[in-house]
Amino acid sequence: MNAIKPLTILVVGILALIVYMSVFVVTEREKAILLQLGEIKRTDFKPGLHFMIPFVNNVRKFEKRIMTLDSQPEMILTGEKKNVLVDYFVIWRIDNVADYYTSFGGREMDAVNRMSQTIKDGLQTEFNNRTIKEVVSGEREEIMKNVSQRADEKIRTFGIKIIDVRIKQIELPPNVAEAVYERMRVERDRIAKEHRAKGQKEAKIIRAKAERQRTELLADAKRKAEEIRGAGDAQATEISAKAYSQDPQFYSFYRSLLAYRRTFSSKQDLIVLEPDSEFFKYFGNIQGSQ
Repeated sequence: MNAIKPLTILVVGILALIVYMSVFVVTEREKAILLQLGEIKRTDFKPGLHFMIPFVNNVRKFEKRIMTLDSQPEMILTGEKKNVLVDYFVIWRIDNVADYYTSFGGREMDAVNRMSQTIKDGLQTEFNNRTIKEVVSGEREEIMKNVSQRADEKIRTFGIKIIDVRIKQIELPPNVAEAVYERMRVERDRIAKEHRAKGQKEAKIIRAKAERQRTELLADAKRKAEEIRGAGDAQATEISAKAYSQDPQFYSFYRSLLAYRRTFSSKQDLIVLEPDSEFFKYFGNIQGSQ
């Protein structure tokens, strides 16, 4: 009996070990491959508990979720033969786990290196047809779209799906940056001079129009003033003629009084005339007779 008990414990232990080695769990975050002597036998495992043959089968698990490759900045040559430093990241996932394992042996670093080279080639293709100005500000969105599509087409045979490629930053090497900034400054100065010249030209046109309008308004105002003054003088002459015709003697006397007032407006005024001149005819009597 004593010899049977240790043997039983040993057998139970071996069976427990075999059961333990025969069971594996696949979670929602994983993809699994069942291998038999290095050959892929099954890849369609759903989340849950699964079994395999110990020592004959083994299981490799891979990330099912979306992953991000934050690559080191790459030096890319533009169409102007100028180098720019491009910092980007890639959003990707394992699409076909069998192709992924076959291509890279399950080594993620090899997959990352392959993706990095593919993305770099795509960026170089896009930048070859563009200037620095276009890649920095003008067409970045189009570049990222084209690189994502082409990289996905090339890398899909390796079981990888490229979801998106995003450019974080494009920097210029110091020597290139200085030349670009200088060219941009010259271009801005040229545009500023064109705008300034255009503004001065328009200002002259506006001033000339305003001066012409001023001259026309003054001439029109002067003409109207002369017309009003002439009409007033004519009306005054007509009124004076009517008044004179009603009482010529009184009107003559009134005009002489106005003349006396204007002539002797100051005590220092001095006038030398003959006493019997026409100017003093009303000094003797109101009839104006000498």
